[in-house]
Amino acid sequence: MKVIVYVEGKSDKLAMESLLKDLIENQQFQGITIQFFAAKGSDNQRGGDAKKELLEVIPKKAINVLKNNPDSIVAVIPDLYPPNKGFPHKTYQELKAGIIAKFNQELTQKGLNDQRLIERFKVFCFKYDLETLVLASETQLKTRLGLRKDQNFPISWTIPVEDQNHDQPPSRIVERLFKEYNKTYQKTVDSTLILGKANYQDLAERCPQCFKPFVEFLENLSLPQEDL
Repeated sequence: MKVIVYVEGKSDKLAMESLLKDLIENQQFQGITIQFFAAKGSDNQRGGDAKKELLEVIPKKAINVLKNNPDSIVAVIPDLYPPNKGFPHKTYQELKAGIIAKFNQELTQKGLNDQRLIERFKVFCFKYDLETLVLASETQLKTRLGLRKDQNFPISWTIPVEDQNHDQPPSRIVERLFKEYNKTYQKTVDSTLILGKANYQDLAERCPQCFKPFVEFLENLSLPQEDL
């Protein structure tokens, strides 16, 4: 079985591969390949066109993947932020409904009516962006900033960490944190280093709304009986 996960940019891909390394290896041992692909090869400013491509172009690509590879599953995991990119949405439920509607529209245009294709297309999201997981990795974030474990962060944010908002997404908070220590947050480098030292199961418990369902989806993957 092959599971293809589309994310917005290179930083999301590298960070997920680093954070979920053990899970990916465990599933590989069971005969299940998990691969991450970026909708855009490089990161645009806070989502930008990468999110729009993930919402509008990847559903078309997913259909071709699913048709040509009967044992495959395709998942998309965009940022919830910024809102209303591609189509109106502010919540994960609205985002998911919009992507699935686009997928079904593409199926109709191709004259396809196969429930198995629909069942193998999954939609998740980062709420509100990848930096939710960076903020949830407090110990690793302190290490990256040069703080002691007993030191407090100079700024605060909403807990649970997935309860930020579109006016103050986690990415802006992380940027401010780095700026407090005269550092520039380099998304591709810093997120990968921080999340690479974090425990994905701990982060799933701290981010139960959107990240935990994605982790459970990956953990619960299993080969069809005829493949065993």
